[in-house]
Amino acid sequence: ARLTYGENWELYSYMRNLRYLEYYINKPSKMPWDKLLMSYYWLKHRKKSKTMAITIAPNSVGPGFHLQHRGFRHILPETKIGKNCEMLPMVLIGKKTRGLENVRISIGNDCYISTGAIILGPVSIGNNVTIAAGAVVTKDVPDDCVVGGVPAKIIKYKK
Repeated sequence: ARLTYGENWELYSYMRNLRYLEYYINKPSKMPWDKLLMSYYWLKHRKKSKTMAITIAPNSVGPGFHLQHRGFRHILPETKIGKNCEMLPMVLIGKKTRGLENVRISIGNDCYISTGAIILGPVSIGNNVTIAAGAVVTKDVPDDCVVGGVPAKIIKYKK
């Protein structure tokens, strides 16, 4: 994919750059060249975010986070996404109204967020949750379930 510059390479490159940026942001002792490298990865992150229409703040996604296909994604900076989550295109994670500040959105481990899903915080989503295509999540979601609809309701429990 790297030789042909396929969509998988672009997404991999975006996530790799994000992880490098997180490394230099979280590094405890910063030498002068670390600040230079952090600036380089920050600028590269901003450029990639604009060209790919993906906005993910550093330190907001856990290990194993996977982006499927190229397309618009916006994740509010206060969002915390757990391990091994997967997200498809056209996903918006934001706040319900303009005046809200410090909106906390937490998404658990092993979640699957399908195409066109909208998550409006403050909201907490449990572990092993599947959010159906086009769902609008405005309330807390428990563990091990599938949610869908506008507004999102529990469709079924997985266990």
